[in-house]
Amino acid sequence: MTTTAIPDLWDDKVAASLSEPGLLLYRSNLLGSDLRITNFGGGNTSAKVKMTDPLTRKEETVLWVKGSGGDLGSMKLDGFSTLYLDKLEALKGLYRGIAHEDEMVDYLPHCTFNLNPRAASIDTPLHGFVPAIHVDHMHADAVIAIAAAKDSERLTQEIFGNEMGYLPWQRPGFDLGLKLGEMAETNPHFVGVVLGAHGLFTWGKTAKESYQTTLRIINKAALWLEEHRRKPAFQGARFESLDAPARAEAAKRLMPEIRGRISSDERKIGHFTDAPEVLDFVNSVALDALAPLGTSCPDHFLRTKIRPLVLPFDPKTDNLDEVIAGLDGTLAAYRQDYAAYYERSKHPNSPKMRDANAVIYLVPGVGMLSFAKDKATARIASEFYVNAINVMRGASGVSQYVGLPEQEAFNIEYWLLEEAKLQRMPKPKSLAGRIAFVTGGAGGIGQAIAHRLAADGACVVLADIDKSALKATVDAFAARFGKDQVHGATLDVTQEEAVIAAMGEAVLRFGGVDIVVNNAGISSAAPVEDTTLDLWNKNMAILGTGYFLVAREGYRLMKKQGLGGSMVFIGSKNAIAASAGASAYCTAKAAEVHLARCMALEGAPLGIRVNVVNPDAVLRGSKIWQGEWRQQRAQSNKIKEEELEEFYRKRSLLQRSVYPEDIAEAAFFFASDLSAKSTGNFLNVDAGNATSFTR
Repeated sequence: MTTTAIPDLWDDKVAASLSEPGLLLYRSNLLGSDLRITNFGGGNTSAKVKMTDPLTRKEETVLWVKGSGGDLGSMKLDGFSTLYLDKLEALKGLYRGIAHEDEMVDYLPHCTFNLNPRAASIDTPLHGFVPAIHVDHMHADAVIAIAAAKDSERLTQEIFGNEMGYLPWQRPGFDLGLKLGEMAETNPHFVGVVLGAHGLFTWGKTAKESYQTTLRIINKAALWLEEHRRKPAFQGARFESLDAPARAEAAKRLMPEIRGRISSDERKIGHFTDAPEVLDFVNSVALDALAPLGTSCPDHFLRTKIRPLVLPFDPKTDNLDEVIAGLDGTLAAYRQDYAAYYERSKHPNSPKMRDANAVIYLVPGVGMLSFAKDKATARIASEFYVNAINVMRGASGVSQYVGLPEQEAFNIEYWLLEEAKLQRMPKPKSLAGRIAFVTGGAGGIGQAIAHRLAADGACVVLADIDKSALKATVDAFAARFGKDQVHGATLDVTQEEAVIAAMGEAVLRFGGVDIVVNNAGISSAAPVEDTTLDLWNKNMAILGTGYFLVAREGYRLMKKQGLGGSMVFIGSKNAIAASAGASAYCTAKAAEVHLARCMALEGAPLGIRVNVVNPDAVLRGSKIWQGEWRQQRAQSNKIKEEELEEFYRKRSLLQRSVYPEDIAEAAFFFASDLSAKSTGNFLNVDAGNATSFTR
């Protein structure tokens, strides 16, 4: 692979209008916009700014530094902690040595400027004690490759000469901040320091200088690695990749099988990538030697665990059936290995062992799977491991790659400060880790249901035959919930292969399916003698065959996962109470209810629940109430179209209108664990209609 220099995106016109904190934010967003500079959530930046104390009105030097959590590429000004620099410096007198490292974190809030609620990160002393005004700490692949090499200090000297220093691996904290500050003070010609097995610190007199120095050092490292790298990478290829469709099919077969086996304590969401860097690594001769070494940079390690799991797939013999049959043993062996690592490394006060399942799964010839508590975390873990692959490529190409020592890795993973951070995280929403597939997802009721499920944490696949409406809906959901949580699949539910393909998209995107909402709809009205065979067949195809195909494919996936699941059929009042002039529609809707009951019988032993929601007269936002159906219902009731909503409201026992959001609440009830003991039931949401009372 050729190396393309990271471009300088600094715009003097933009910068000229910014304050010092604004320049820091501008620089941070630029640095965070390129994964070659730092990964999501990784790295931090700072500036020492002269500000007026709001109480004493005296001028103070305030350290603005990226706070705990957040992402450089997307953060705002409220993502920075602000600390009195002189108070931070005064903490040096309280430091009792490396054995008391963690207690220094408790002192940081006492240095807060202007009551800023943003918590300071563990890297704060590293920024505060460097005498430069502007400081950047990045996790660039090219620099970490040097830092993770066996002879990293020699390489640093060879590549950068006397403009860069080197500090061997040490866990981030107060002591490392003291050493970094001392190195910068005693070597004023340094523009930065390489931290062994970790990353890069650089600095400058101005925000622009710091930014450009960071880019220059990273680009210099990347170019040197490319010019000196032994080829081929990873000692060459051992396997050839399957073609792209075959890779996707293999991933679709593996993901629900793995997900089902690792989700007993916490539902997992999956991610798949077959990026060129990944395929180079998983197909390589060096895979078996490098993968067990794990990652070096703490940020990589915290996201991807001690090491990945390499599945024993051989693309030459296509032994996928054997791999799947042996998953129980393969996953158990990984968990046993992880438990042994925990037991070897734990301290008397270590937190209890966390989930022992792998996060990263490497598949020769196919690519990489990752699983985590939500889609964003799974995707980001995958991105971090791509960073790790790039580091291994660089380090092994010019030297020997060295992973983080096991005890050091454990000390990071089970650091009490990290545990405290995890404990402060909000509790997951009730549908976190669940994957929902909603047909008719671009319609009023479908959108409302999907919105309700997504709002409670579910990943949602919206399936609809209307491409333009689907795109607009997916875009709106992505803006509301984030791109990671939603996917759109164009689908004609009457076509078997299309249904299978759409469900496959859900698997490839998220790893499986837990909730199926059969909501695709059609409406028609005609006296029996005027009902054509085409009209009859169209109703049966969409409302009968379509519901069957979607439910059957969802059932197959749920059975494969072994996690149970919930199916919700959106029926109709007409499924229970016949209406004159709509025989095709009423018959098809009645078939839906009975199909649901039949599936409830077969699904119960597998924990698959099947229930029905029967709406009535949901006019607002509903596609089926647009066009002919609306006209026909108005004519049938001898009223104007604009009078329909009021007509149906008055017809109901409760004298209330029914909206898509009402149907969504009922669907949510059946989809969630609130109805864990309900299957084969139906719930009318019609504001009261005596003809559809259950009998």
